[in-house]
Amino acid sequence: MKVDLRLDSALEGTAVRAKELVSLGADGLFTFEGANDVFVPLTLAAAAVRADLMSNVAIALPRSPLHLAHVAYDLQTLSRGRFRLGLGSQIRPHIEKRYGATWSNPAARMREMVLAIKAIFAAWEGKAPLRFEGRFTTHTLMPQAFNPGPNPFGPPEVCLGALGPRMTRAAAEVADGLLVMPFNSAKHFRERTMGAVAEGLAAAGREPTDLRIYPQVIVGVGRKPAELSAAAKGVRALLAFYGSTPAYRPVLDVEGWSELQPELNVLSKQGNSAAMADLIDDTMLATLAVHGTPEQCAAAILERFGAYTDRVCCYFPGYPVSNSHVAELIQALRAGAA
Repeated sequence: MKVDLRLDSALEGTAVRAKELVSLGADGLFTFEGANDVFVPLTLAAAAVRADLMSNVAIALPRSPLHLAHVAYDLQTLSRGRFRLGLGSQIRPHIEKRYGATWSNPAARMREMVLAIKAIFAAWEGKAPLRFEGRFTTHTLMPQAFNPGPNPFGPPEVCLGALGPRMTRAAAEVADGLLVMPFNSAKHFRERTMGAVAEGLAAAGREPTDLRIYPQVIVGVGRKPAELSAAAKGVRALLAFYGSTPAYRPVLDVEGWSELQPELNVLSKQGNSAAMADLIDDTMLATLAVHGTPEQCAAAILERFGAYTDRVCCYFPGYPVSNSHVAELIQALRAGAA
């Protein structure tokens, strides 16, 4: 089992942290859109380590497919063929009110975004003239001065983050990889996610091997009681934040916790984060995330995803995780998958 870890340092410490995470056994590093740009840390990491790198995710709707194609191509070159472009759509308030961009038909837009980026890659690789004319974007001009030519390592994978059935089907139809959203459960993943994957693959005439599955897992790991308590507190806070968002309600619906989402939403609007976290009980913690010793967390991850993938993305939110515990988790995952 390969493991990707979140590159979680300030920019000035990116290179040092990248080396540290790789020394713990990480096969790859990923970033997501937060307080910093999603791509700059990966550029710094590419110069520091020989590890797989991924945006997980870059918010696509406010960006042009051409911008994304250029940065992906450059990172593919800098990483010597180790980059994956992970894209996500975000929810409407963020797209309109934070990014100041257009939000509509997210699954259709993301599907077209992936196709447009692949068409640009094909033009640069000399496989076809650039003539992409879609519903939301058009790309028909590529003068030689702006064409980087074939990438020495080939074009990178284009992956799509998805939770709902429409976005998951879109990913299965056109993307190279599906980034399974971290707020999930074994039941939702098996029944809803993989069901939508099968539908998307069938609609596009693709084989299961045409789509790689990259689950993301929220991990609360420790050994001593104080460590486990701190980990649970951090994980509960993130689960409550996710659960307050209507887009994540389907996961709660599957588990019979439909009433939790509106409760969390009301508390979030009141700014009562402590009360939100208190609503995440031990059963929810174990169902929506993994929590325990490194060995227990590894066993839970393998039970949930081991039959579907040989690679997972792990991150440790809101608590000080020990490097030794991260290394032991990775070792246990590899031993359990062997």
